[in-house]
Amino acid sequence: MDILHAQLTAIQRRLAFVQTDPIDWRTQVLVFSWGICLFESYLLLRQYPLYSKSTPPTVLAEHFTPQVFEKSQRYGKDKAQFSIVSGLYKQFIDTLQLASGLYYPWAWRASGQLLGLAGYGPEYLISQSVLFVFLLSFTSTLPTMPLGLYQTFVLEERHGFNKTTLALYFADMLKGWALGIVIGTPLLSAFLYIFEWAGDRFVPWIMMLLLVFQLSMVILYPTVIQPLFNKLSPLREGELRTRVETLASRLKFPLKHLYEIDGSKRSSHSNAYFFGLPWSKHIVIFDTLIKQSQPEEVEAVLAHELGHWYHLHPTKLLLVSQLHLFTILALFPAFLNAPPLLRSFGFPESVAARPPPIIAFFLYQMLLTPLEAVVGMALNAISRRFEYEADRFACDLPAILHADSASEKDRDAMKDMGTRLGRALVSLHAENLSTVWVDWLYSAYHHSHPTLTERLKALGEYGSEGLGKTETKKEQ
Repeated sequence: MDILHAQLTAIQRRLAFVQTDPIDWRTQVLVFSWGICLFESYLLLRQYPLYSKSTPPTVLAEHFTPQVFEKSQRYGKDKAQFSIVSGLYKQFIDTLQLASGLYYPWAWRASGQLLGLAGYGPEYLISQSVLFVFLLSFTSTLPTMPLGLYQTFVLEERHGFNKTTLALYFADMLKGWALGIVIGTPLLSAFLYIFEWAGDRFVPWIMMLLLVFQLSMVILYPTVIQPLFNKLSPLREGELRTRVETLASRLKFPLKHLYEIDGSKRSSHSNAYFFGLPWSKHIVIFDTLIKQSQPEEVEAVLAHELGHWYHLHPTKLLLVSQLHLFTILALFPAFLNAPPLLRSFGFPESVAARPPPIIAFFLYQMLLTPLEAVVGMALNAISRRFEYEADRFACDLPAILHADSASEKDRDAMKDMGTRLGRALVSLHAENLSTVWVDWLYSAYHHSHPTLTERLKALGEYGSEGLGKTETKKEQ
């Protein structure tokens, strides 16, 4: 721990200028945010002409009827137009809040006044900080609420995807706010208490807190939180259940429960995922996926998902996220006690002289905006690699089962898994009217999955020469 603290202290010394130099941080944040907004608009302008193409890519020509392709293009074009307008609108709101130099100081002052109404003074710093965060969250939601309503009840409705009623929409919003208070209050309080308790040695303790929270949410979200919004029911008996349970058994996947979720309650988009502890996993399949695909195709989708488990992708992503978090926290001490930072954003000297940790961290995150955009693209690249590995896993199932001494009958049943997965992907893209012409740079920035054409091309390659490589890997 002392070695770690020494290294962090060295980093802080290199960034000591932050605590003394009168840098115009607010202008830099405005430049950063506008730069990213314009870059994202540029990506949309690169993508937009592709929605005018009249035929799908050659590899998809046999799978997309002209009518489905035309609907997909219209849906993509409408979403792109909405993204451009909503992105610029949100940026305009953010600019007003930042340029005025009034919004964030007002939120801190108002949180103190609310605390005073309850009979508590400024010495209750953690309580005021929690109120500050909730006040910012609530007031920043209001200007963008019309965008969410338009997206759900106009854009998604126009293309036949919305199943949400207005009452359900606002009920979900209220539930989300309530959950934010119930979960966010103790988490944020513990986060801020560590700064008081650990002083400048807070980094490992903050990381430990957030890691425990992440692992807890792996269990709590699907078992406690998601049931507040959707109904999870045991998957009914039948061919699909038999296929999934057999697949899990063959792969020694520790399946405990198999659920169907009523995703159609809100949207006709489909999905499937698994969650749980290493020794107890649960698979959730959207009812829309069951309706849109054949049982053998749903089995192939789940084979892909089990590929993520087999290759430890969730664990690897967790480790990457911890490295990312450590980098952020390692640089933060220099900004924690930086009065010029707060003064630059309009906070009075009485607050800036002893910066509250929550304000310093909030402003520090704004400064990281351009870095986080780059990190996001890097994480997309990692995620894409994992998606290819999971696809290959589905294709390599006969070899994997052979390495595990499965019967020849079991291996034969899996030989066409790659073909089935390809059919399932095409079917899902057609049902969801997903974009099939995608600009490479737009995709690299926005998408954590390869495009459909990229995945189908890779599946074709795996089917021709992929079998046996996983077997060799296991024998080693």
